[in-house]
Amino acid sequence: MSTGRKIGMVSLGCPKALVDSERILTQLRTDGYEISPDYDGADLVIVNTCGFIDSAKAESLDAIGEALDANGRVIVTGCMGVSEDEIRQLHPRVLSVTGPQQYEAVVGAVHQHAPPLLEHDPHTSLVPPQGIKLTPRHYAYLKISEGCNHKCTFCIIPSMRGLLESRPIGHVMAEAERLVAAGVRELLVISQDTSAYGVDLRYKLDFWDGRPIKTRLKELCAALGSLGAWVRLHYVYPYPHVDEIIPMMAAGKILPYLDVPFQHGSPRVLKQMKRPAAAENTLERIHRWREICPELAIRSTFIVGFPGETDEDFEILLQFLEQARLDRVGCFTYSPVEGAAANALPGAVPDAVKEERWNRFMQTQAAISRNSLQKKVGSVQEVLVDELDGDLAIGRSKADAPEIDGIVRILDRADLAPGDLAKIVIESADDYDLSGRIAD
Repeated sequence: MSTGRKIGMVSLGCPKALVDSERILTQLRTDGYEISPDYDGADLVIVNTCGFIDSAKAESLDAIGEALDANGRVIVTGCMGVSEDEIRQLHPRVLSVTGPQQYEAVVGAVHQHAPPLLEHDPHTSLVPPQGIKLTPRHYAYLKISEGCNHKCTFCIIPSMRGLLESRPIGHVMAEAERLVAAGVRELLVISQDTSAYGVDLRYKLDFWDGRPIKTRLKELCAALGSLGAWVRLHYVYPYPHVDEIIPMMAAGKILPYLDVPFQHGSPRVLKQMKRPAAAENTLERIHRWREICPELAIRSTFIVGFPGETDEDFEILLQFLEQARLDRVGCFTYSPVEGAAANALPGAVPDAVKEERWNRFMQTQAAISRNSLQKKVGSVQEVLVDELDGDLAIGRSKADAPEIDGIVRILDRADLAPGDLAKIVIESADDYDLSGRIAD
């Protein structure tokens, strides 16, 4: 039975925020609310914000303004919600402001400002067992923990999302099973620090499928790998125990893919960043990983223009890129986000220098990527189809995560549909993407 109330959602930022939005919508749907796809049909709009860097804050403030102009009734939540004064100074008409992970407060604000019109029976709600998902039906993000114990000087996530709080492995696996049963072909494991999963619980024993299992990354990967879906690991720090995961990738249990936020290649800059791993050890570890699993694809993100970064530091970073030969890379210029300890460091890098370094970095990585992808021409890649585009099908190989990595253009789409897996013969490559045809 519908209450007649409809809620709109604008979800900004990282996949972790997207999972938060899905959780809020699932609860609202359970409470009898309907989801509106546009501003006009909504009784109010929730804007889930990002506050990680200044450009993300600006995007969030713009989105709040757009929602207010189009609808007039707006609830704000998410990471930028910790800066309520800043939001209300620019947008005083917002109905409510909450920070990240405050699901109950958001749902309570919805009930306050758009109360149900009819008595609702939650037992008759048509909410799917896997909850409301904002991703395509064939892949889903699986959040295994919240928060982070690191104190990286450029980051304010611990102040927004708190310290590490791992979900018991039985809860994670139950959600994963529901997702796979609903047709999900790819599980993208996310957190702030996937490698630290279970540390806060002291790897507490939990139960799944009638047997005891430790809340620890190795056991989680083994369990997820038994479900028959692609399993992709994001936000993995290069700790020694990650070495235990690589043989599972070589054996095909989980995808041969690691998203590792290295951030820099200069030991001096990494020390100033207070990063938990040294560049020299990282290169050795990458080499060992690839010896065990030659097909391993590594993606990473880096920051250029960090306070005190010298020309020599930047050249060391470029050398690191050349030696590491990473498959997928993103790069950001340093943003002095409010509250970050790095803002107090000496040696601020001029914006013009940041941009020049960013351009050189991306040119260097484009050449590395181009060379890597050219080696795949003539190979057969298993591809997960994401969408259809005219006569083409667009998909991703095991080396590509959705939205942030490359794509595979399937030139003869035949009867393929989103969610299908297909063997594709690669015919050509450019700097970031592949093209090919269905294998005979």
